[in-house]
Amino acid sequence: MIQRYRASEQHRKPLPRLRSKSEGSIIDCIHDRQLFASWFEDDWQSWQPWLAFLSALFALPMDADQLGIYHECTSRKDAPSEIAREAWLVCGRRAGKSFVLALVAVFLAAFFDYRPYLAPGERGTILVIAADRKQSRVILRYIAALLKGVPMLAQLITRETAEGFDLANSVSIEVATCSFRSVRGYTLVAALLDEVAFWRAEDSTEPDYEVLNALRPGMSTIPNSMLLCASSPYARRGVLYEAHRAHFGREHDPVLVWQAATRRMNPSVPQSFIDAEMERDASSACAEYLAQFRADIEAFITREAVEACISKGAYERGRIGGVGYSAFCDPSGGSADSMTLAIASKQNGIATLDALRERKPPFSPEQVVSEFATLLKSYGITKVLGDRYAGEWVKEPFRAHGITYESAAKPKSDLYRDFLPLVNSRKADLLDHPKLLQQLVGLERRVARSGKDSIDHSPGAHDDIANAVAGALTSVGVRKYSYDSSLAWVGGDELSENATFRAGRITRYLFSGGLR
Repeated sequence: MIQRYRASEQHRKPLPRLRSKSEGSIIDCIHDRQLFASWFEDDWQSWQPWLAFLSALFALPMDADQLGIYHECTSRKDAPSEIAREAWLVCGRRAGKSFVLALVAVFLAAFFDYRPYLAPGERGTILVIAADRKQSRVILRYIAALLKGVPMLAQLITRETAEGFDLANSVSIEVATCSFRSVRGYTLVAALLDEVAFWRAEDSTEPDYEVLNALRPGMSTIPNSMLLCASSPYARRGVLYEAHRAHFGREHDPVLVWQAATRRMNPSVPQSFIDAEMERDASSACAEYLAQFRADIEAFITREAVEACISKGAYERGRIGGVGYSAFCDPSGGSADSMTLAIASKQNGIATLDALRERKPPFSPEQVVSEFATLLKSYGITKVLGDRYAGEWVKEPFRAHGITYESAAKPKSDLYRDFLPLVNSRKADLLDHPKLLQQLVGLERRVARSGKDSIDHSPGAHDDIANAVAGALTSVGVRKYSYDSSLAWVGGDELSENATFRAGRITRYLFSGGLR
């Protein structure tokens, strides 16, 4: 049986490099027929890139071929001399990232002893975090296969749950989703983050940053803890891009960044498939399979600009007599997306959001239309604009309640494009609604293959609330820009008589047809 490494209780220093088979490195475990060899021995050559990565991660000796792969994927010359406490995998789809995360999780859980750092009754946790529960189940199945498929490791399992395994050595392996609230409270010996560039959360605008901030304190009491993040790249933002920009190619940097295309890590993916994807959509395929961050996608609106327009503590504004109101609805059939309604008005030259409703699926569309119609009538509204792609089904239910549903003349991208200057010039007054902030900040501007800008939510996210708000506020007739005809901006309070005269002549010239 492979001897486990037991950390020094006296010094509590980071684990030393594991070199010999008696010490049980991860490479030794992969070659051991009693352990993990059966998952690799069918095609050792195709696994060489991953063996090179694991050797670099755990600072193990590499042969000439592995050093070549290491140089190619890290842009570093010198091999690492210490185990990485933090590593970032920027790899294309189908490269094998999820399986390798599961392998590392099982190795750390089974072959290291963390009990010197744990209080009586405390368990160290290896937390595997994915974008959603479906994705986390994929990794959990890999972990289950690696543990149960090896009799030696199966004996360590003391309890199995829907979220993971408890082992006899006071270590648990658990999977979780990307919520900064759910990852707090653990003593973490390792945190493995899957597809971190694509994390989305209902309660957060930046779940990647917030989850990392919540994880790091839980790792602080384990001196040899490890953070391993893996993802296909996406836009040039977020923790994955920031880590790549700060650490990729930096010699002797304790943070390891490994960037590799799909076929570099998994040669079994046909080149013909990647060629076809490149021909279909080159920008997307470069990110998905060549592991390049996308240059054609950028954030549409800044968080600071949106927050500057939010009236803190204002959750809804009642009807004011003599004020005209407009409304915009983003319908839904009740099975996938939310159905939303926004009501807005023009007050003192400001586009003001007065009411906002969201109904999450599943729901009865007819019942939601009835609720929305009641709210519209309370503001004196008899006509509601709506998403132009919603179809004809929504018109009849609104008509039955005395409300005319009219499809918007502009597509969603144009509505967002018109909405942006209202926000940037602070001519919008928004309600204090966390999901509205989240969805507006999450909007992306991308260049379509036709060359035209498209504005929409990111993959896996939603913009039902943002769409309704943008449609309502752009329909109230607020001028996006205004000109101060008083020319008070020409000078201060102590204008000379001559300057005042010149300002008056300019005003008359502009608004009276010329000098008189």
